[in-house]
Amino acid sequence: MKNYLFAILLIVATLFLMKCNSETSSENKATESNLETSNWIKNATIYELNIRQFSDEGDFKSILPELNRLKKMGVKIIWLMPIHPIGEVNRKGSLGSYYSVKDYKGINQEFGSKNDFKELVDSIHAMVMKIIIDWVANHSAFDNPWVSNKEWYTLDSTGNLQPPLGTDWWDVADLNYDNEEMRNAMKDALLYWVKEFDIDGYRCDVASWVPDDFWKEAIDTLNSIKPVFMLAEAEGKNMHKAGFNMTYNWSYMHVTNEIAKNHFDLSSLDSLLYVEDSIYDYNDIRMYFTSNHDENSWNGTTFERYGNQFKVQTLLAFTMPGMPLIYNGQESKLSKRLKFFDKDTIQWQDYEDEELYSKLLDLRINNSAMWSLNSNNKFKRLNFNEKKLFAYRRNNSDNEVNVFLNFGSDSIYIKNIDLDGEYYDPIHDKEYFQISSLKLNPFEGKILVKK
Repeated sequence: MKNYLFAILLIVATLFLMKCNSETSSENKATESNLETSNWIKNATIYELNIRQFSDEGDFKSILPELNRLKKMGVKIIWLMPIHPIGEVNRKGSLGSYYSVKDYKGINQEFGSKNDFKELVDSIHAMVMKIIIDWVANHSAFDNPWVSNKEWYTLDSTGNLQPPLGTDWWDVADLNYDNEEMRNAMKDALLYWVKEFDIDGYRCDVASWVPDDFWKEAIDTLNSIKPVFMLAEAEGKNMHKAGFNMTYNWSYMHVTNEIAKNHFDLSSLDSLLYVEDSIYDYNDIRMYFTSNHDENSWNGTTFERYGNQFKVQTLLAFTMPGMPLIYNGQESKLSKRLKFFDKDTIQWQDYEDEELYSKLLDLRINNSAMWSLNSNNKFKRLNFNEKKLFAYRRNNSDNEVNVFLNFGSDSIYIKNIDLDGEYYDPIHDKEYFQISSLKLNPFEGKILVKK
């Protein structure tokens, strides 16, 4: 009996040690993956590319000639809006919504072939950039082959497919994450694009509508293949705990829109940053943006929403402690709302704002005070009792960047600044020494980098 008990205990102990070793190995792999990813994420900027509207052709091949320009501008991550075939049942508009996925392992023929997509991925990698694709895990098209498994979907009281509750998304059917087979199929589809095409991650649509435990399992599995970059179209610390590298800062977008309308004053930004600091850790990257496909199509261009504040709003978003986003066309002063369900090509002009974005991205790439994922980097508000002034400093032991933004229609004269030493303004290409005062014209911003 004693020998039997000893044998049982030995087996249990062995299994426990195996489990601990397995967990340690898994944790070590995750740590290595995170370290490898952080090396290129820390000073990256993301560029959202709407394939349908990017060119007259609206295909993968038309993107290739623009890659060098984007690389020179300082873009590190290219995010393609959904590349999959679009559902025809309940289709909206003439071409349908990109987010009505008919085949999770297919390519929209309007964009080209799988070989064309592979060429694009390889070309982006050859330029030492990363590519992520949009992923719609919450719902599929009504004519996706998965609908033959009705238990994979949320059904209404009559047993029929239904759109996500509380939305007008009547062109898509809500998926049921209580079904294990559906979960496995979704995870398999996510793995497919990483394994077969070597993409670098995903931007996940309405990620908070999908259970956190699914994301945790799926992201861990993806990272076992290669380190991936995961962006959640969601807010909340839970998204980062599930494995996402970056989350949308929708709160910032709403606050800045209201500031531009004069519904909020600048103290609302202070309140927002206080909340951000209380929720998120230094390694939880927040995405800042002045536009994206949703804002542009449904709420207006940056010029509509920000008006005269356009320039200072841009400087603000691109100097916040997070990662900035450029929506395609912004570098050419995108001044129209792009149609969502129909062809509506961007009218590329003379790339008037490309120089501005290039300077801002250069600052983010080369100045360590602007980097993410660094616990030594500090953000400090600079207060000068000016209601329309928003000023702050970002610094570490090696670098210092000071930002002064005038959100008002009157000039501001700032006194007692006390910036000791030599400073450089990368936007206006000017040098300063021993700055004790500063003038900001209406709606003007200045960035002063300590030399």
